[in-house]
Amino acid sequence: MATSFQVLADPTRRRILDLLLERSLPVGELAEQLALTQPGTSKHLRVLREAGLVAARQDAQRRWYELRPGPLTEIDAWLQPYRRLWEARLDALERHLDVMPDEDVLPDETDETEGTAP
Repeated sequence: MATSFQVLADPTRRRILDLLLERSLPVGELAEQLALTQPGTSKHLRVLREAGLVAARQDAQRRWYELRPGPLTEIDAWLQPYRRLWEARLDALERHLDVMPDEDVLPDETDETEGTAP
């Protein structure tokens, strides 16, 4: 079985998760939004389902897909050290901006051009 990293290496699968983040969708609507065929979309959904990232439920003739965030914890855990790196850099930027002198606001451009023809 593929890892979450391998499954999400495909940009179409990441786009599917983005779409399912808002709400559950039937395969037909996913295919339409992705500009893919229904069989092509179903293949991506099967890979996502096998990885546990999406779940399917049957409703009459339609199959609805929804996001299952549990497997994303593996990716979140991997990203944690990188998140700390960016937080440290953003904190350093904030400190730098705090000690910079405030510059006067430039005059409104309309004040300078009053009375002149465009």
